[in-house]
Amino acid sequence: MLNYYKTYKGTKHSLFLPCFILSSILFMTACVEIQSNNINTTSSSSDTIEKLPAKAKNVILFIGDGMGISTITAARIFDGQSKGMKGEEHALAFDTFDNLALIKTYNTNAQVPDSAGTATAIMSGYKANIGAINVRPGQKYEGCGDIPAIQTLTDRTLSAGKSVGIVTTARITHATPAAMFAHADNRDWESDNEVPKEAKEAGCKSIAQQMVDSEADIIMGGGSSKFSERQLETLKNNFVFTDNNADMKNFKGGKLRALFSKSHMSFEVDRAKTKQPSLAEMTETAIKNLETNQKGYVLMVEAGRIDHAHHGTNAYRALTDAQALNEAVIIAKEIADEETLIMVTADHSHVFTMAGYPVRGNPILGLVKTIDQITGLPSENYDKALDGKPYTTLGYHNGPNLRINNDKPLTNEIVQDKNYRQQTAIPMNYETHAGEDVALFGQGPGSENIRGVMEQNEISNVINIALGFD
Repeated sequence: MLNYYKTYKGTKHSLFLPCFILSSILFMTACVEIQSNNINTTSSSSDTIEKLPAKAKNVILFIGDGMGISTITAARIFDGQSKGMKGEEHALAFDTFDNLALIKTYNTNAQVPDSAGTATAIMSGYKANIGAINVRPGQKYEGCGDIPAIQTLTDRTLSAGKSVGIVTTARITHATPAAMFAHADNRDWESDNEVPKEAKEAGCKSIAQQMVDSEADIIMGGGSSKFSERQLETLKNNFVFTDNNADMKNFKGGKLRALFSKSHMSFEVDRAKTKQPSLAEMTETAIKNLETNQKGYVLMVEAGRIDHAHHGTNAYRALTDAQALNEAVIIAKEIADEETLIMVTADHSHVFTMAGYPVRGNPILGLVKTIDQITGLPSENYDKALDGKPYTTLGYHNGPNLRINNDKPLTNEIVQDKNYRQQTAIPMNYETHAGEDVALFGQGPGSENIRGVMEQNEISNVINIALGFD
């Protein structure tokens, strides 16, 4: 402004300066007023948020527990190769979804998270400490006794008159499914005898008891051993109760409680098909019964045992359970109506790697054959590490199966067996989670809000906006 004035200093425009200053003051005042109004509007709207128009009637949320990016890639190849393809060109059912985002998975006090804190973020919209279920940092015994609880996804859905389904292959009292209906300072409070005395005196209930008290329409999974005889009797008396596949398939109407095993359900490859349903079968039963509610529904489906196989460094079972999740997604795409938002994500990743420059189409569970740099063709022999032994494409950063010098050389038959445990670099009793971003795939009304790099608790916002929740 001063430079502009100096240009005219000493000229015949003697009235320029006062006019210029006056107009500048008026302009700046107007700008401040506009900015002030914008700030006040933003503040006012955040204080009185109105219900948003709904975009979807239903939401189906699939969670592959521990299904990080490397697991998705390996599962895609594994599934393709099981269909006679090379594998890399194959697409899983959710690979073709319209929208995609990367999700940050950290807990409020942990760089590498666990399933309790991550499930709380996904479903209730609050980041939490590692091991805490729907309890915010610093809020001890939140949801116990007279201490107000944060709303769960189940609470919000039922308040809107919609139905709720919870399906898992883990124990129903395990961290991820528990985040749909429970509050617990510690995810280990699964049964009554696992709740500390002090917590009981504060009015805290076990996750099992909170499941018994839940008003969700359909709850299916494993874990009957976490329930007392009294709790099991309550479930049998107050709900349609089953522990087998046939009864589940015949379920028509009412509220269903199904516990198919004492602890976690079997891995897909070990499943007794007459006793335990597949994840796809549970998903189909849930959708067909929930969709009778004309107001809509929310269904959470967890492939819980992907995580458990990874912890045991058993890639075969991790990938076959990821296949089972894919089959469940296929069913959902086929039978859910066009008013349904379908999302597929993971709560966290694992220290699961693909490496070694294997040739295109190399068996994903097999030993590595590389490209001969002279001929450009696959090498005749397996590639060897510095210890002179072949190695697999898949491996783990840490875990119980450390590779040591006196190990016998691996064979292709050994490494492709369903019980083979991949080798690890750092010796530990079990393999750990990883801290990198996971993927969120979305299709249907409301999925346009899935994009970019998102905080994990923003997944809850996507659901709320799609369903028109406050």
